[in-house]
Amino acid sequence: MGLAPRPAVLLICCLNMNRRQFLVSSSAMAAAAPMAAQVTGVSDPRSDYKPGKAVMVVGCQRGPTNEFMLKLWKRSGVDDICGSIPVGPKGHWEPEDIQKVSELCGKFGVKLMMAEINGLSSAYIGRARNASIMMGKSPERDRAIDDVCMSLRAAAKAGLPAVKYNMTVLGVLSSGRVPGRGGASAREWDLSKAKQDPPLTEAGPSMGAAMWERITYFLDRVIPVANEYKVRMACHPHDPGVPPTGFRGVDRVLGTVDGLKKFVSIQESPYHGLNFCQGTVSEMLQDPGKEILDVIRHFGQRKKIFNVHFRNIRGKRDKFVETYPDEGDVNFYKAIKVYKEVGYPYMMMPDHMPGHPDDPGTHQAFSFAYGYIKALIQAMQNEG
Repeated sequence: MGLAPRPAVLLICCLNMNRRQFLVSSSAMAAAAPMAAQVTGVSDPRSDYKPGKAVMVVGCQRGPTNEFMLKLWKRSGVDDICGSIPVGPKGHWEPEDIQKVSELCGKFGVKLMMAEINGLSSAYIGRARNASIMMGKSPERDRAIDDVCMSLRAAAKAGLPAVKYNMTVLGVLSSGRVPGRGGASAREWDLSKAKQDPPLTEAGPSMGAAMWERITYFLDRVIPVANEYKVRMACHPHDPGVPPTGFRGVDRVLGTVDGLKKFVSIQESPYHGLNFCQGTVSEMLQDPGKEILDVIRHFGQRKKIFNVHFRNIRGKRDKFVETYPDEGDVNFYKAIKVYKEVGYPYMMMPDHMPGHPDDPGTHQAFSFAYGYIKALIQAMQNEG
């Protein structure tokens, strides 16, 4: 099932341009040539936000999106998810790819509200599907960006309102695991223990200017398409931040609050925002318990939060341990009151839960977190 042909497309085809040239040209003309198919299931973040009201929902981003997981989520009170949609042989989604997953979710009373687009995950650059984007390697990155744009069009046509993505080189850094309650273990990051080995990644030296160029190059081409087709794009911060001098030759520019502020300002679009990982943002701060509330308020008041990883830590920048939601330095009751204050309307999902050998897949840990988050949401709703 493809998009209806446009006059510009017919002209390009007559000129025998190749597929990649067509995609770049059609992206540039998007504003002048709206998609013929009906766009459904999308909304404007500016109208979704309801300041002073608890309209958020518990969600999840775990995979795979199959019958086992859908039943588990439903039993845990999760009705909205970020699902897994396969990227086909063409290198991008087709509307039917999304519709198939959405229909499967619907059989179990679950709504597909978001998906990770084109493998732009938190994986280390050496394992990333579209590594060329963050390596700044053209023309490969142009082809990868074209595919992202095609997936956005498919999302709009299939009624998928939002996508998430990462713009990372290092992936998620860890210095090991430490014991937690009940015999569980949790991820630790201690910069003083971390080894920069090898000294550079496959991306080579990737300091501030280079990182911002690669990020801006992507946003300048993709966000106008997201804006036209009304699909929210939620970017995850760098986890964790590192010193400005870099780690393995990489300056994690999305590893500070100021960096995130700069990021959302690069394109003025209501569909350009954050997959706001509260745990990762807490890792950027010297006193997370006090500072995180104003950070939530800053981005929430500007309607730039499109998804929340409601995760807790114990510690501070450069030295922290991930925890269960009820035992970290951030008071989740105070935090969710700020989400209510700004009227945040989307998913609140657990992330990076501690693990235990008796809990394969961390299903017990996540079920605890779903219930904890749902209870907080209900408390906010009952407060009026």
